[in-house]
Amino acid sequence: MKNTTLVIMAAGLGSRFGGGIKQLEPVGPNGEIIMDYSIHDAREAGFNKVVFIIRRDLEADFRRVIGNRIEKVADVAYAYQELDALPKGYAVPEGRKKPWGTGHAVLSVKGIVKEPFLVINADDYYGKEAFSKIHGYMVKEMDEGAAAYDMCMAGFILSNTLSENGAVTRGVCRLNGDGTLSGVTETYGIEQKGDSLSASDEEGNPVQVLAGQHVSMNMWGLPPAFLDELEYGFPGFLDSAAGNLKAEYLLPKIIDRLIREGKARVKVLETRDKWFGVTYQEDKAAVAASIRDLVEKGIYKEKLY
Repeated sequence: MKNTTLVIMAAGLGSRFGGGIKQLEPVGPNGEIIMDYSIHDAREAGFNKVVFIIRRDLEADFRRVIGNRIEKVADVAYAYQELDALPKGYAVPEGRKKPWGTGHAVLSVKGIVKEPFLVINADDYYGKEAFSKIHGYMVKEMDEGAAAYDMCMAGFILSNTLSENGAVTRGVCRLNGDGTLSGVTETYGIEQKGDSLSASDEEGNPVQVLAGQHVSMNMWGLPPAFLDELEYGFPGFLDSAAGNLKAEYLLPKIIDRLIREGKARVKVLETRDKWFGVTYQEDKAAVAASIRDLVEKGIYKEKLY
C-alpha cells in the first residue's frame, strides 16, 4: 500500500475565537475535538501518518488534548510554524506578529513528509467523502514525477460552507471542462444576506459569488516535490511583501500562480458534504449539535477510539 500522510494546519492564533485555542475546543460527546473526526475519517480512507503543524508554545496542550491519544493509533509527527523560521539573510520585520500563512505552514513539514500528503485545517469538519476521494486519487492516479505538479483538491459547494455567525473566507474556484482547476481566488467576507451572497476581494471591493460555485477549504492533495516549490518561492514572497506586516504566503495564491505558469495541474474532486467549523465562538454549539446528529445517525461511534 502506498504511504500517504495527513498534514493538519493547527498553528492559527484563533483571534476570531476570542483569543482562545479554538482547535482544542471539545465538540464531541466524549470531549472529542474536530481534529479527532478528521483523523478518524482520514485513517478510514487509508492515510497512515499524521503530522500536526503547531506553534511550539502550544505543544504541551496539543499533546495532552489530542497528540498522546492519536499516537496510540497512528504514526504521529510534529512540525512547527514559527515567525522566525525564515531563509538565511531574512529577519522578522519590526512589528510583525501575524503568521506567514498557509504556504509557510506547509513548508514546515519539509524533511518530515516524503510521500503524497493531504493538507487540511484543524478547525474544519470536512466529511468522509472528500478524504476517500482524495486518498483514492493519490494512490491510483497521482503522478509524482510529472513535469507539472500533479495535485488534487476537494471542491466544496459554496452554500455548504457558510457560517450562520459571520462572514467567511473561501478560495473561489474556476474549473476547466475536464474538471481541473483553472484558477482559485481568495475571496473575503462571504456572507448570506437575505436571498443573496455578499463578498469582497483582497482590497475590499465587492465581488459576485454564487451559491453553487466550487470553493477550496484548504483541502489539497499534494506530491512531496511541492515542498521544494514552497521553499523556492518563499524568498520571493518575502521580498515582495517588504513593508506589509500582514502579507501572507497562501496556498491558494501559490497554486493559482503555478496553474497560470503551466507548472501545476489540479484535479477538482467534488464533495457534497456539508462543512462546519469553529470560526467564531458562537459556532461551537452548532458544531456540537451537528456532531451529535452524525453520531445518532450512526455515521460515527459514540466513542471514536
